[in-house]
Amino acid sequence: MRIGMPLGYAGGFKESVAELVEYEKAGLDIVYVAEAYSFDGVSQLGYIAAKTERLEIASGILNIYSRTPTLMAMTAAGIDYVSDGRFTLGIGASGPQVIEGFHGVPYHAPLGRTREVIEICRKVWKREAPLEHHGKHYELPLDPAKGTGLGKALKIINHPVRPDIPIQIAAIGEKNVQLTAEIANGWQPIFFLPEKAGDVWGEALRKGAEKRDPSLGTLDIVAQAPLAIGEDVEGYLDFGRPMAALYIGGMGAKGKNFYNSLCRRYGWEKEAEEIQDLYLAGKKNEAAEKVPAELVRNMSLIGPESWVKERLAAFKEVGVTTLNITPIAADHKSKLALIERIKELAADV
Repeated sequence: MRIGMPLGYAGGFKESVAELVEYEKAGLDIVYVAEAYSFDGVSQLGYIAAKTERLEIASGILNIYSRTPTLMAMTAAGIDYVSDGRFTLGIGASGPQVIEGFHGVPYHAPLGRTREVIEICRKVWKREAPLEHHGKHYELPLDPAKGTGLGKALKIINHPVRPDIPIQIAAIGEKNVQLTAEIANGWQPIFFLPEKAGDVWGEALRKGAEKRDPSLGTLDIVAQAPLAIGEDVEGYLDFGRPMAALYIGGMGAKGKNFYNSLCRRYGWEKEAEEIQDLYLAGKKNEAAEKVPAELVRNMSLIGPESWVKERLAAFKEVGVTTLNITPIAADHKSKLALIERIKELAADV
């Protein structure tokens, strides 16, 4: 099981990367950079590539709407080049609140677009012929009747370091998870609960795997978990409540919040509704208090070492291959120690 870490899209990024260099030495395997409506993720990924040597880097995620498919492919190839082949392209559909609200692009056909974006990226990286793609959502070159008529099929000028840059999809909906299991190298779910994952996503993963090309290998499942090890760290569990409330309550409108729907599918319909009502009413603290304790506890690695070992085993048992941890400790030295220890514990699971 690889041990990774997500970097947030707010706060002191340069300071975080300075610490990341030390985390790399402590054995961290991969870092994920988010992009919402803060600084772009690409410049930050390039910065990390320049500051690190061994650490794998990944987008977690770049949305499929604000960049053309070919720009997405060029960007991934560029980051893979400056990092000497250490990049994983994480993509996702995001949601209408960000796509239409911040980017001004209609949010439609997320599944079809995701499939075509991946097809186009892989064509670009292989450079087998000038790029042509005639899909439902993207046409390359553009139909002359829709443009100037001067479009020309082209190859990317540079030779990518790798023609098969890994692609991961952030997905929680049934059809999107099925698509991910079919065509992606990896899957980035959110609020991953090992005990409930099979009930919520098992059938979708199975259906997608039936159509999967064997050359893609085993699906890399990337779960997230805050980390604190000790007999007196229970208070750290509350650290995850505000973020959970933000997503379940505020990342989307009524009836169109994918994270709220996931909470309901986990069995907490009443709590999901209460969290959303409170959050949208501006009562963020009250919304955080309503986040189910079982959700907070079981998606975390917070507790005595024996508990952390149990949770590592639970994640591994349901197929998690990369565990993104957020170390919670009083100082940088203690965070380093947590990374070193979780690497040891994961190796023994």
